[in-house]
Amino acid sequence: MEFRQCSKCVLDTTVPEIHFDKEGVCNFCHYYDTLANKSVNRSEEVKQKEFQELVSNIKEAGKGKTYDCILGVSGGVDSTYLALFAKQIGLRPLVVHFDNGWNSELAVMNIENIVTKLGYDLHTFVMDWEEFKDLQVAYFKAGVVDIEVPTDQLIFAALNKIAKEQGIKYILSGHNVVTESINPKGWVYKEKFDLVNLKNIHKQFGTMKLRKLPHFGMFDRYIYEAVWGIQTVGLLNYVPYIKSEIKATIQKELDWRDYGGKHYESIFTRFYQGYILPVKFNIDKRKMHLSNLIMSGQINKEVALKELDLPTYPIEDQMADKEYVIKKWEISPEEFEKIMKTPPVPHEHYGTDKGVWYQRKYFLFRAFMYIPVRIGRFLRILHTPKKIKTYF
Repeated sequence: MEFRQCSKCVLDTTVPEIHFDKEGVCNFCHYYDTLANKSVNRSEEVKQKEFQELVSNIKEAGKGKTYDCILGVSGGVDSTYLALFAKQIGLRPLVVHFDNGWNSELAVMNIENIVTKLGYDLHTFVMDWEEFKDLQVAYFKAGVVDIEVPTDQLIFAALNKIAKEQGIKYILSGHNVVTESINPKGWVYKEKFDLVNLKNIHKQFGTMKLRKLPHFGMFDRYIYEAVWGIQTVGLLNYVPYIKSEIKATIQKELDWRDYGGKHYESIFTRFYQGYILPVKFNIDKRKMHLSNLIMSGQINKEVALKELDLPTYPIEDQMADKEYVIKKWEISPEEFEKIMKTPPVPHEHYGTDKGVWYQRKYFLFRAFMYIPVRIGRFLRILHTPKKIKTYF
């Protein structure tokens, strides 16, 4: 296909399944407009009413408990601001940090500032490094594009596990429509919680049993949501969210320090997005992040193009990260380079939870659980809060 770039954003024909209207505007821009009109662009009166109801529900569910919600923090912009915002509206979150072994010093410092300045309790959920490393390396060897699935899936597994143990009904998410709703298929694996895909990849390329890591497949999600009444909510979709202003606010209020690109608070994420994706997959995720900001009116295309002219991050830092990742993964430089040169493999190649047999098994499980769950709710043994639509 001849190279072509959207007339509005910076997405182009390197993105799978992109197409353009007669004005040259891509389908992702139209997708964003549709999503925004259903969520963040609604009337302030409607959003404020929903927001107040949600906050009231969170506080009500937390009465008599030490915490009324859980908030995962990474040291990044979104979770840092959400921690500040939760304090401002009177919520009492248990702050949880997911430690998968890749924290940068800046991330650790930012997290320390959050809990110290806001007076929060911090629970650090530490992954078993040997098992997590084995799973992460298996994804690298599999040749799939989304090597971040283990982190993304296990974060939610950990948060839900802690929520259940603490009797907490709400998990606060920093995900928001205006900065991170554009995730092209083929650049990420959309089914982040596909436990079948994860297990199959690890079975083929892993070297040890996964005995200590939490899991978050379809059956787990049903139990957490239907039985324990836990749900994840995105508060930032109800309030104005201008990234430049948010950064200034958290720098002033929490002494937050910037770490560079989106999600670069993690050393591995920085290397994955800034080196592995461009070199192996010809993917520059800055295009989708910057395009999202263009679509939400926070920057213009000229600014985005200037940023794309720069390296993903300094070359000398890329080489230092490369050496560090290879050493931490305990693979040889030769093996790393060999895998980097292998052709990409679709996630679906390894099987998914959309398979007929697995879907039938899940259908039977839900049918079996239907009456006990209904009885539990009727007798108030189980309490499931009203489901809130959070647009992600």
